[in-house]
Amino acid sequence: MWADEAALDAAARRVDTWEASIVDRAQRAKSLANRLSALTGTAQSPDRMIEVTVDAAGRLVDLRLDERTRQHPAAQTARQIVATTEAAQADLRRQVTEATRHTLGDDPAGQAIIDSHRPRREGSGAAR
Repeated sequence: MWADEAALDAAARRVDTWEASIVDRAQRAKSLANRLSALTGTAQSPDRMIEVTVDAAGRLVDLRLDERTRQHPAAQTARQIVATTEAAQADLRRQVTEATRHTLGDDPAGQAIIDSHRPRREGSGAAR
């Protein structure tokens, strides 16, 4: 099948290089997955009365309200919570983008990960 030993050696080197590339990509992907799963996003309202933290999936995991929020209408506080949650999610997206680009560079898989963290507007949002 192989015309000479040199061609066989060259083919073996190509396979070895390809295998090493796959192993490297898998290690980087695992490292990135671990890093992303540990991320949280946090934001404060401009008046610092509300602080929100979201987990790696963008879900609300902590909400801190200053006692001064009691002096404001509930609807205003609710709007601030929503806006601050969106800011925390934006902070998370920034971190995801930074970690992904640092780990994977311009790899198309990295861009797909970044894109998957973009906000989805249709069908989302709180019931009103």
